[in-house]
Amino acid sequence: MPGGRRVSRTGAAAGDRAARPRQREAHRQLLAQPGGEGLSELLGEQWELLALIPIAFAGSLVFGLTGFGSALVTIPLATHFVPLQFALALYALADLSSALRVGFENPKNAVRAEWARLVPMILLGTALGVTVLVNLPRAAGMAALGAFVFGYALYSLVRHESRRVIAAGWAWVAGLAGGITSTVFGAGGPPYAIYLSQRGLSKAQFRATMGFATLTSISLRVAAFVLTGLLLEPKVWVMAIGVVPAALLGITVAQRVFFRISREQLLRMVAVVLLATGGSLVVRALG
Repeated sequence: MPGGRRVSRTGAAAGDRAARPRQREAHRQLLAQPGGEGLSELLGEQWELLALIPIAFAGSLVFGLTGFGSALVTIPLATHFVPLQFALALYALADLSSALRVGFENPKNAVRAEWARLVPMILLGTALGVTVLVNLPRAAGMAALGAFVFGYALYSLVRHESRRVIAAGWAWVAGLAGGITSTVFGAGGPPYAIYLSQRGLSKAQFRATMGFATLTSISLRVAAFVLTGLLLEPKVWVMAIGVVPAALLGITVAQRVFFRISREQLLRMVAVVLLATGGSLVVRALG
């Protein structure tokens, strides 16, 4: 009968509503059982990985175009999902894979003499950052570095195109500054970029040489994370299975874009990344 069907449907709907609290309670009991916390943690890690993978892609896209600047994208975004130390360790692996890809993509394009001038001071700067400068006021130093990088980037964006080449001796300053800032502030790329962008290199030479310089800094950083135990956490390596391929994909896409832009466009991109890096450092220092 029609009336009977209406009663039956109403009763079924009421039964469904009554069953929902029991289902939620059963779900809570499942998570409360031994192993339930592991299930909840596993689900949380899956969501974290889904967020960290596109972040790695975006960071490597910037790195593939300019030779530095990936941490400007990855670390601030990743810390919304994972602790800072975990993000630094995880994306150090992604950056290392990206730097290896860029550095050895066309090694003949790298100006070995420029890289050789930078490396000794990068090593010295890293040692100073570990042993001495960690005791200096980090906020003041970070603000000063950020203001300098921001000011230089702004100058680069508004000035007229110039072919002026600075002296090779500035490599010692750039290498030392990059080694120090990489260790103390996690921002080693800007000093190298400022120096190499004023050495009259072609865009291919700039990108490849920056790749070698940042590869040196990142390798030292990875070694430090191994010594401090940050890279001994199994979860870092599990997450890296998803993050590293995304970073390499970002490099591949960047490579396709790179060959379609001019040297002047590349230098403007570098200036924009420097501008954002400097502003980010100032904000971090004031925060």
